[in-house]
Amino acid sequence: MTTVRRWIVLLLCAVLAGAPAACGRDDREGGDSAGPVRLLAFGAPEELAAYRTLIDAYAKARPGKTVQLIEASDRKDLLARLATSIAGGAPPDLFLMNYRFYGQLAVKGAIEPLDERIAASNAIEPADYYPVAMNAFSWQGRQLCLPQNVSSLAVYYNRSLFEKFGVPLPKAGWTWNDLLATATAMTRDANGAVIRGAESEGAARRPAVHGLGIEPSIIRLAPFVWSNGADIVDDPARPTRLTLDTPAAREALKNLIELRLAYGVVPTDEEVEAEDDESRFANGRLAMLFSSRRSTTTFRSITGFEWDVASMPIYRQPAGVLHSDAYCLTRGSKNKDAAWSFMEYAVSAEGQRIIAATGRTVPSHIGVSTSPAFLGPAQPPRSAKVFLDAIPTVRALPTVSTWPEIEDVTGGILENALYRGDRLDDVIRQLDEQTRPLFARGEYPR
Repeated sequence: MTTVRRWIVLLLCAVLAGAPAACGRDDREGGDSAGPVRLLAFGAPEELAAYRTLIDAYAKARPGKTVQLIEASDRKDLLARLATSIAGGAPPDLFLMNYRFYGQLAVKGAIEPLDERIAASNAIEPADYYPVAMNAFSWQGRQLCLPQNVSSLAVYYNRSLFEKFGVPLPKAGWTWNDLLATATAMTRDANGAVIRGAESEGAARRPAVHGLGIEPSIIRLAPFVWSNGADIVDDPARPTRLTLDTPAAREALKNLIELRLAYGVVPTDEEVEAEDDESRFANGRLAMLFSSRRSTTTFRSITGFEWDVASMPIYRQPAGVLHSDAYCLTRGSKNKDAAWSFMEYAVSAEGQRIIAATGRTVPSHIGVSTSPAFLGPAQPPRSAKVFLDAIPTVRALPTVSTWPEIEDVTGGILENALYRGDRLDDVIRQLDEQTRPLFARGEYPR
């Protein structure tokens, strides 16, 4: 808005007291339009219920302010809705997104930088938040989004099943070989007998309980490669290719893809299609599952057995992969001030205590993460501190605009390797050949 126009508006406001439209802020400068703040997110029903709890609390704390939760079916649907709505000039005001995917929007200038609003806020002090989460949403020196969580992978396990079969519980400092031995001991037939390796292929010995569930993906592989002293890319800041051909990376990859055909401890692809790993765990047919904190909201509905979490197994050193989601403000929002008001509340200590109590997050706010709101023993997991202990070892995956495509391509190759038993050299070659063009097209924060 020009200086002359500002004075004209001020004059109109003084003369035309009954004309509120004349006194409203220009939408292009972040003023509020009519209607609720629109927040786009996706998640399991229990996760979405957690966000509704937060929205309801905000409405009570800020009478007259409303937020509408728009539900995407999954990550691809969320990205597609964002692309379509931004192109059409009517994007949601806010969206929740993992740092691995926001780069493609950042390079297009679709996200509103928050630095000035943060500096003026009485509720947000950057030093109060875990740096690894804040830095994951920094683009070209500007803070684009505010993280609600700083999760990492953990091993969810069915404590009741372990006690039933007399198998030692997972413990801190355990190794990949310990994990494999435990998963083997927990893979049982309908009579409770251990099934080993190729025996699981026989229809008569089909496991009633599988020892382990793990998604064949680059984000599940990465922490094991790091733990073994290697890296997944040639340059974490500006990668040009995957580096899974090094001896340490090959070892971690080989161990992952042998879980199905060599050891039989994970379900087949047909079984996963019929019942995903999270459902299989909740139904008592999976002893252990690699997942982030997001599964906690779903698993808190379990009544048939007791479950808990354990730290990640290690090779040479502890390592974890960052799982962090943040609230982002769209540059095209017509409700920026109202959207910021909700974002500020959601990420503040008050808001994070509310969402932490639902089980959804490992709070990015340091004080809240160490408070009873997160660590309180009233609800599982009893070993919630496992998530906090992992934070010093957590690393972020590369922030590159084409990362969603890289995940999709590598996911298909790793899935085939796990379930079909593709040769290791062929897997590494395919991963390299099919991702190099994607890295080359990618844009990075500077």
